[in-house]
Amino acid sequence: MSKRTILDLHPSEIRGRRALVRVDFNVPLDSGRVADDTRISAALPTLETLITRRARLVIVSHLGRPKAKPEPKYSLAPVAARLGELLGRPVTFVGETDTEAAVAATRALGDGDVLVLENTRFLPGEEQNDETLAKSLARLGDFYVNDAFGAAHRAHASTAGVAAFLRPAVAGLLMERELAYLGGALEAPRHPFLAILGGAKISGKIDVVESLLPKVDGLLVGGAMACTFYRAMGLETGTSLVEPERVAMAHSLLERAGYRLTLPHDVTVAPSAEQGTRAHTVKREAIPKDEAMLDIGPDSRASYARAILTAKTIVWNGPMGVFETPPFDAGTLAVAQAMAEATERGATTIVGGGDSAAAVERAGLSARMSHVSTGGGASLEFLEGKRLPGVAALDDRTAP
Repeated sequence: MSKRTILDLHPSEIRGRRALVRVDFNVPLDSGRVADDTRISAALPTLETLITRRARLVIVSHLGRPKAKPEPKYSLAPVAARLGELLGRPVTFVGETDTEAAVAATRALGDGDVLVLENTRFLPGEEQNDETLAKSLARLGDFYVNDAFGAAHRAHASTAGVAAFLRPAVAGLLMERELAYLGGALEAPRHPFLAILGGAKISGKIDVVESLLPKVDGLLVGGAMACTFYRAMGLETGTSLVEPERVAMAHSLLERAGYRLTLPHDVTVAPSAEQGTRAHTVKREAIPKDEAMLDIGPDSRASYARAILTAKTIVWNGPMGVFETPPFDAGTLAVAQAMAEATERGATTIVGGGDSAAAVERAGLSARMSHVSTGGGASLEFLEGKRLPGVAALDDRTAP
């Protein structure tokens, strides 16, 4: 971890000072209430540490995809209410962000008080990393804390730009944990090191495959993206999702990866995901022309589980099939269960956010993983070796 964190700050830099804390509270809402508070709970250690050290918390986040203007359905008011319940203390909500009223509200805070401001994506210039907006946001705090790993791959005014005008600029504890696990997996993994990639499209994972191939001992592929590899092998893929423009790339990856890249050798197929009662298993060489691969098959589930249980470091990103629709969730659940068992055997298991994290949560296995990332896109870009603007903007640690 090369960036400073809140634990590196001297007490005099925290006590009685306004901490502008960028979090990722982009949570689902249902009838005006938070439907899943996982991301809020993930930030609690950072917030509670700052409260204990008598900071004055000013919390900002995005929610949904408003069009750079206020939209009531994306207000953070319900999120602020849920945060108060989780913290067990009053949380003030102000429905503004970069106004004089918002600045006045921050200056009225006492030590240990908590204030949530309105959705940053209501602000024109947020997603363009507008310098004027970044300067305006910097007036809301005396130091900056970025704990929003899920938004760290976005160069926005509240995730990157503000740090140029507000120092110290440090990582929160969630950000530190995310970088420690993902960075450790890439820089110093315990071997055997296994990566598992799934999801619909190979195009979204090509850079990850390219980055991981030199590092891993094995790469297991599932999901519809396997079908683009099948096409490269000359196999029939039926009505499965295939990216024709990526077939040549898949062929090249197969040649370079050799034995390290494993594709499902049997698959679960059906005419469509809506026709689960017609699901059946075939060998990968026997996919019917009028059916689609919708999950990995039972033999592949078993062999993938065996591989997982022999590994010491496992990184997983992307489901093995249409996990939202039984019976096409069996492959994803098998991977999740094997990873939970591997964790208990001492392996380091990392779930790379997004659909994988949702599947693990649905299976009730999140607590049995070493780490479940809160950022799907951010974790992918990190695994690709890309620079994350929200991290790069923070203060570097100096050598002791």
